[in-house]
Amino acid sequence: MKKRKGESRIQPYVYVSPLLISIFFLSFIPIVYTIIISFTNYNLDHLDHFDFIGLSNYMDIFNGPLKSIFVPTFLWTLVFAIVSSCGTYLIGLIFALILHNENMKERNIYKALLIAPWAIPGIISMLSWQGLLNEDYGAINMILKNLHIISTNIPWLTDATWCRIAVLMINLWLGFPWMMNICLGALSAIDKEYYEAAKIDGATKFQMFKSITLPAITFSSLPLVISSFAMNFNNFMVPYMINQGGPQRTDSVYAGATDLLGGAAYKMTAETFKYNYSAAYSVLIFLIIGTLSFIQMKKTGAFEEVE
Repeated sequence: MKKRKGESRIQPYVYVSPLLISIFFLSFIPIVYTIIISFTNYNLDHLDHFDFIGLSNYMDIFNGPLKSIFVPTFLWTLVFAIVSSCGTYLIGLIFALILHNENMKERNIYKALLIAPWAIPGIISMLSWQGLLNEDYGAINMILKNLHIISTNIPWLTDATWCRIAVLMINLWLGFPWMMNICLGALSAIDKEYYEAAKIDGATKFQMFKSITLPAITFSSLPLVISSFAMNFNNFMVPYMINQGGPQRTDSVYAGATDLLGGAAYKMTAETFKYNYSAAYSVLIFLIIGTLSFIQMKKTGAFEEVE
């Protein structure tokens, strides 16, 4: 049976049309709508009728009523993303190197225990950490006092600095199992003949790690570390679930001391109904993440094809 003229050209588009339609309605339209709203005065006072006001929202962010919170929130978000991405990778790599030892008979048990933070639903973990970090009755302060490490309770959830330390600590705990699994997979993919050849040449364990293990792991895991940076930069759940982004700042109602840019955008939408500011924040977050990720990929050579 002969195919109709042009049928073979149309078929690929028919097969991918459900995906393209889904992307169009679920991704493209919301992005365009957000960009449009960022150039309007759409908020609680202008729900029925809103006007285009150009770059006014962006001017308010950089040189207006939001100036006092954008820069501190951006810097904290950047620190949070860098520490979380590098920290989870480093912790995961250390545990992966330990568990990769074939002479360790109990390593499967340890793997199951270490993967628990990843397996437990995040909301349940956050609620548990809230209790652990309670200043007066939390288990962490009690243990530290019993060990005579501290004499007074640490205000984990009421002091801005300690709350940021707590948020970073929790995010590291949540994120390292994923990196550990990535590193374990990368270690398993390394051909053992490389190590055997290195031993014959008299290489030490550190030299084998530096010349064989680390380059092989970096090549396969670096793209995922970059994506982890983007995910952490756009994180919202950890600071908000632990303390609603608090402690509250005295100079603004739009963001707390531990709120990231994503958390500030959420509060502008859900609490103060400043949809125009929230849309402008979302556009800026998209541009920042895209720019930083592009720079990282170019500098590290991630995603480049190997001949």
